[in-house]
Formats: sequence, C-alpha cells, structure tokens
Amino acid sequence: MKRLLAFAVAALAGAAVLTASPATAAPAPALSRESAALAGTGTGYWHASGSQLVDSTGAPVRMTGINWFGAETGNYSPHGLWSRNYKDMLDQMASLGYNTLRLPYSNQLFDAGSKPTSIDAVQNPDLQGLSGLQVLDKIIAYAGVMGMRVILDQHRPDSGAQSPLWYTSAYPESRWLSDWTMLAQHYKGNSTVIGADLHNEPHSIQGGGGACWGCGDTATDWRLAAERGGNAVLAANPDWLVIVEGVDCVSGTGDPQCGWWGGNLSGARQFPVRLSKPDKLVYSAHEYATSVFAQPWFSDPSFPANLPALWDHFFGYLQKQNIAPVLLGEFGTTLADPRDKTWLQELMKYAGTGATGMSFTYWSWNPNSGDTGGILNDDWTTVNQAKQAILQPYLIPPVGSGGGTTDPPPAVSCAVAYHVDNTWQGGFVASVTLKNTGTTPLKTWALGWTVPSGVQITGGWGATVTQTGQQASAKAPSWAPDLAGGASTSIGFQATGASTGAPSGFAVGATACTT
Repeated sequence: MKRLLAFAVAALAGAAVLTASPATAAPAPALSRESAALAGTGTGYWHASGSQLVDSTGAPVRMTGINWFGAETGNYSPHGLWSRNYKDMLDQMASLGYNTLRLPYSNQLFDAGSKPTSIDAVQNPDLQGLSGLQVLDKIIAYAGVMGMRVILDQHRPDSGAQSPLWYTSAYPESRWLSDWTMLAQHYKGNSTVIGADLHNEPHSIQGGGGACWGCGDTATDWRLAAERGGNAVLAANPDWLVIVEGVDCVSGTGDPQCGWWGGNLSGARQFPVRLSKPDKLVYSAHEYATSVFAQPWFSDPSFPANLPALWDHFFGYLQKQNIAPVLLGEFGTTLADPRDKTWLQELMKYAGTGATGMSFTYWSWNPNSGDTGGILNDDWTTVNQAKQAILQPYLIPPVGSGGGTTDPPPAVSCAVAYHVDNTWQGGFVASVTLKNTGTTPLKTWALGWTVPSGVQITGGWGATVTQTGQQASAKAPSWAPDLAGGASTSIGFQATGASTGAPSGFAVGATACTT
C-alpha cells in the first residue's frame, strides 16, 4: 500500500471502461469571510493566489486532512467498513479535526466486474449492492454533511499494486484520461469534492525506466502527462483543483537527486506544470519517516537540523517563493524509531499553523497500513493518542459545511475511574468505570488508554478488551452498545506485570476523559 523510494521496484497490471452521468449537489451555504478563514474549508470552490489556497470569497483555506484507503484495492471500497459504519468513521474524523478526506481509487474500480467487498451488512445496510462509485458517492455525501472537503486520488491503474507510470498496458493513458473526465463530470456542481490528485507516486524503476520530470518523452515525462490530464479535468470541471505529485529522482537540480516516490518536485522550477487555468494548480509531495525506509538524511549527524533545507530543495521552495501551493499528500509513521517522532514534529513545524500553513493529508486513517499504521488503533475505533497529539495543534476542524446541510453531532464528554481490585506476584485484576458525563448517548462506544510498560492484558469482561503494544481498548458489548447520558459502566480486566504503574490517556474516540 505504501511506497519505499527511488530504488524500489513497483508492479503493474490492469483492465476496461465505464461512463457515468453527472451528479449534482446543492451549493455550499455561504459562510462569512471571517468564519470561512477560521473553518479552513471555506465557501464554494478553491483556487490559488500565489502559494495560498483561497475559497470563492478570497478567504485563506487549508487542507488539514487524512487518507482513508481501500477503494484502490481489490475490496473496491474504503477499508474498515467490515468493522464500523461509514458515517461513524466520518463523524470521528471530523471531531478529531480533519477537514479534508483524500480518497484513493484504482481505475479497475470502475470496471463492470469490480464489486465492493468486505462491507458489513449490519453496520452499513445502505451500502449493500452498490457499485464502487456509488459507495464513494455515499461517503462523499456524508463528508459534505460534516463540512469536510474531498480530493480524489488515482492511486494506481489496477487494484493489485503501485504503478511507476499513470498507465499500464491494460489501463492505457486513454483510460486514465476518460476516467478523470467521467469523475470530473460526475461530481460537477458538488463543492464537497474540490480536486483531482492525478496519479499517486510516479517514480523511476531500478535499472532504468519509469517516470521522469522534464525529460521530454511523452511516454514517461510525468510533467507533460500531468498537463494533459489536468487540462482534461479542467475542460470537464473548471472548478476543481489539479493536484500534481512529484517523482522520486530529478537530475541537475542539486543534491540529493532522489527522494521518496512522488516526493521530489525540484524539477518544477525549470519545468513547471502548465494548465489552462494556472490558479487551479497545486503541487503535492510525499514524505516519510526512517521507519519506512532508512534514507541517508536520517543518519546525518546534523539531523534534525538538516530537514528544513532538504524539504526546501524537494518541495518547500514552491510555497516559500509564492510559486504555487504545496500539499503534503502523504506522510506517516509508526513512531517505532525515536527519530520518527522528531521527524513528525519537525515536519509539522515546517508546515506551519493556521489557514496560511502548508496543506496536508496524513497517511493514514487506517490501522492496516503496514509501513505506518494509522490514526486508528487496530480495533478500528480507538485513536493512537501519540500521533494525534503531534498533529492536533495543526488541525483546523471543519466548520459550517463543505457541501452538506446539517450540523456535526454533539460533543462527547466522559470521566474514568481506575481501581486495582486484586494483586499477586506477577499479575493483577483491575476495573475501569466509564461515565458518560454528557447528555447524549455514547453510541457503540470504545474506550482507549495507554497501559504502563511491562503490563499485558490477558482477558477482560464487561466489554471487548484488547491490547496492541501499549495501547489498550475496551469496545462496547453487543448486548449494550450505547451508554446513556449520565450513566456509567464497569469494565474489568486481568493482566500480567506490576500493578503499581498508572494507566494514562483514557479517551473515547478523540475526546480525553477526566480521571
């Protein structure tokens, strides 16, 4: 699902064509210039003013978003729908502060034989029997209700693997262009969908071949292809942003010549992307931590002081020199290496705060990204608080509406009491009392917390209790999925290790509970 870098090899494959009639949506309700700037998602469609994204009123806007992958795979739908309701997922994203959703897809999703799978019928009854495009329609419609914006990402031609080029023999460039034209027409008039990320992570191939930037070969020059694809999108839907990723290796622009797949935009200075509507261009870079791949700059003695100049070289100059906006389209980490946390903190600092900062969409919402894990823990419900805490100061929650008409759900409020009930050498039994201190029910609640080092939960009762690493979670039992306002419930567990350490970080979803 992820990428390594310039020196890795990607696979190809493919298959056919589909047409769809345009869908329309009510225009977004107008926000004041002040509230639009505060919201970050603004009013109407977006365009660039130099390197600043602005809404239809001219107010500055910024994507502080998240990737939710799966529709690019053989599931042909975002992952996790086997575990949770899609609206519940989007509610949680919005409540955490993510105002933009990047939705990857493959061209194969639009083939007549590509049927969405692994969608639980009880959790998602309204997604049953739908095509892949119809599933995306449902998700996009509710994202708009939550005030979020959406960018579509052609992640790969077929559902099997990443492709160094935007096409394969089975899915030629003509199909790439016709699918983008179809999507641009399909969502025309729906201001929730604001842009097209034309191809994910174009890159070179070990031993020669793959994508280049500025080489002049129409079969491999990604910059020229992005112009063809971007102008086709704008011909069908002039309101959309056209998002163009970098490649991995560019010669003649200084060192380092190679970086992450899709992360090197150093060639855009000499060879910029030329669109029919220049103010619709957004460049996008991908950036990862050393736990994904041990790039040489992570072992440089000057780390992390060397990072800002590195990022300036690869992509930051475009924003700093007011050439065009930059979107950090993917960046993520397991936080497995101590340098990962430093890298993420420095990258967010580099991106800046507020509506004038660099846009970003974090990889990923999903916990099943092998390289990075996710914002969600493996239970698909509780939040990785260590990652969220680093991102939180930079998030601009969706306020108002990107394209929908209803308000977000009421805020969650909770309190927790922890008690060690019994101890013995090498183990103990403890109980956690969760109280809903709000007035609205906590529906299908899940409580997450961090256990002390050396403690391993071996069983639980009163809820489904699990532990991954130091992250524990308790999910509501099927016989009592909701916790009424003012009500309490007790969760018990048995564990090995010392009972003297105190658990921390109790939270329901994104909301920390008082203790």
